[in-house]
Amino acid sequence: MINKSKIIDNLKTLIYALIIALIIRSLLLQPFYIPSSSMEPNLLVGDRLFVTKYSYGYSKHSFPFSPKFFMGRIFFSKPKAGDVVVFKTPADNRTDYIKRLIGLPGDQVQFIDGDLYINNNQILKTLIKSEENVFCGRDEIKVKFYNEKLPNGKSYKAAYTINHSFKNSDKFLIPEKHYFFLGDNRDCSKDSRFLSEVGYVHEDNLVGKAQFLFFSSDYRVGSIFKFWDWKNIIRFKRFFKKIN
Repeated sequence: MINKSKIIDNLKTLIYALIIALIIRSLLLQPFYIPSSSMEPNLLVGDRLFVTKYSYGYSKHSFPFSPKFFMGRIFFSKPKAGDVVVFKTPADNRTDYIKRLIGLPGDQVQFIDGDLYINNNQILKTLIKSEENVFCGRDEIKVKFYNEKLPNGKSYKAAYTINHSFKNSDKFLIPEKHYFFLGDNRDCSKDSRFLSEVGYVHEDNLVGKAQFLFFSSDYRVGSIFKFWDWKNIIRFKRFFKKIN
């Protein structure tokens, strides 16, 4: 005989669990998976990370399916140059991208001879390694690793191909309430330099700040279901690594 009270209790438990998960995902933390190599060497394909949703306040994009509960952004806290940010692409307001914030509203960004300039000042770029391999899609490319330091003191590692596929640009003038993003894998990233595909990102499109990795695996080596080969597939050293 079916115990209706137990079924109802189980359904209530399930509903409560879903509501709690939704609240955590929308207001606190949301996991993301890195599917591309545009942020190498700092983020690798197969990295799983947590993004804090409260870092920049909340917009409709903080919630699943971007419901139109309200317009604009509430409890807004301005992001800082150098933050690694998840945002919805302006092209469709649906696709999640993760890039590094380089330019703030009112800034001018330009590339000259492969060097990054912000407000006509060249960004300090110190060579770390003269020849290293990173992925660009499924291909490996040879790059140089640099330590870049932004005007606010934030530093991070960036990769440039030896010949710089993106050498020179016009000045990007960042509009009010918009931000300019770059991938750390500079010559293998679709970002704000490509105005028709990404371009300037409105503050309402910010989803959250990438904070730390919690898991990482290399699908190129093999399937995670091959537990006997986990030492080669799972990147244990990247677990709980803070994102710079």
